[in-house]
Amino acid sequence: MLVGNLIPLVRCETATILKVSVNPSLREVSEMNENIRDGILMLVHISDMHCGPKLEKSTLQQAIDEINALSPDIVIVTGDLTEDGLTSEFQEAKRYLTQLKCEHIVVGSGNHDSRTTGYLLFPKFFGEPSSVTEVGDTVLIMLNSSRPDREDGEIGYNQGLWLKGCLNQYKDKFKIVSLHHHLIPVPDTGMERNTVSDAGDLLRTLILNDVNLVLCGHRHRPWMWEIGNLPIIYAGAISTKRLRGFYHNAYGIIQINNRKIKAKLKVVGNEEYDFDKIFVQTNDLTAEV
Repeated sequence: MLVGNLIPLVRCETATILKVSVNPSLREVSEMNENIRDGILMLVHISDMHCGPKLEKSTLQQAIDEINALSPDIVIVTGDLTEDGLTSEFQEAKRYLTQLKCEHIVVGSGNHDSRTTGYLLFPKFFGEPSSVTEVGDTVLIMLNSSRPDREDGEIGYNQGLWLKGCLNQYKDKFKIVSLHHHLIPVPDTGMERNTVSDAGDLLRTLILNDVNLVLCGHRHRPWMWEIGNLPIIYAGAISTKRLRGFYHNAYGIIQINNRKIKAKLKVVGNEEYDFDKIFVQTNDLTAEV
């Protein structure tokens, strides 16, 4: 059975997490150590590497060095690892991600990764683009919003049912849902055409099931919206030349402590910023370019 149009429908199973392996044809799976240091879970959220002609190689390398210095518990990659879904681009993305000194890396697919039948290559390098990861009191659900040769995103009816089942199974956990496409339009990104096509259905599922945090990419613009008690964080783009509104490559650093979220945006090679500063002082930060 397929989730949406692409993904095999799988049961939500207990707490294993993807680990990027050196051999691109294999996926190593290891048990997550639940003894997170001091009870704080540190996540690094990266998105939109775009390996290929638009990749800023030195920027991505610097970002990887910075992330390694943080020693995060999990690195979450919300898609667009490649520019055109080509084998050489997946190989390049793999080479960079295997440099991360993080035992646990969760990787999702973006619309660029599904170009030119890249959706067939993605599992060979990074495993299935949807997954469930349980870490102590936290569960991370990665959705696949990409579709072949389409810029917009879609969750689909079957994947929506799968998500509801997972959220019900882990209803007592701190719940994080990640996907590539953005659920709500982002400022400074021009005409809006590429949100998740069934975003309304997904948002209703997230809110009714008390999801605690949503992580997205796609628009190359860091931002954060809050709907009621649900924060939706957009990571920006870590290493592509193509930026919008906020002209810095960046990634997210998120700490979860006793179910409280502390999220910062890290500009590669520069400072960390609170997302509320990104919200109210965008023009000042852009002027620093």
